[in-house]
Amino acid sequence: MDGTLVDTEHQWLATVAGLLREQGRAVTDEVLAEFAGAPVGDAAQRLVREHRIGPAAGRIAERLDRDFTARVAAGVTVQPGALRLLDRARALGIPVALVTASERHVADLVLRTLGAHRFALSVTSGEAPRGKPHPDPYLAAAARLGVDPADCLAVEDTPTGAAAALAAGCRLLAVPTVPGIAPGPRTAVVASLEDVDLADFPFPQVA
Repeated sequence: MDGTLVDTEHQWLATVAGLLREQGRAVTDEVLAEFAGAPVGDAAQRLVREHRIGPAAGRIAERLDRDFTARVAAGVTVQPGALRLLDRARALGIPVALVTASERHVADLVLRTLGAHRFALSVTSGEAPRGKPHPDPYLAAAARLGVDPADCLAVEDTPTGAAAALAAGCRLLAVPTVPGIAPGPRTAVVASLEDVDLADFPFPQVA
């Protein structure tokens, strides 16, 4: 969701950057890349452990969640090609699941913009045993869809999300917002969803 369908990855990284600057910490592209695609709880623990940000991780997570939610509630920009791709999948009878590291209340805000009717289901932070980069969210989505993960195409923009998708056994379509995703046997990398044709990714559900 964040960075692939809507341009919220930058809002998330801006939230992290604001907290780091407030605490007098250096903010570089390399530092922020560590937080790309990370769930709020994981990001808070990293801030405490590696950047010596106080108070406790729980309080930091609450702050990150509050600030990020406010940014999303103020409005999000749909990524170029996203709605066309979702509508094409629907026309072909390909079920689509939203799998995100964001919290449920953030995902629901975004779904209002994207149109919840475009998704068969959604899996958000805390709704699988472990979050990204573990495979659990994608495995949960595939199980609820009743499909083999190997027949799924995951769309991701960060190495964290890409690792989760590949570990689950999915094929991967990467539209990177940060460096770190390389093309591979199960990985296609594109600059924009506008460049994507679903005919290039055969699905068993499509006759």
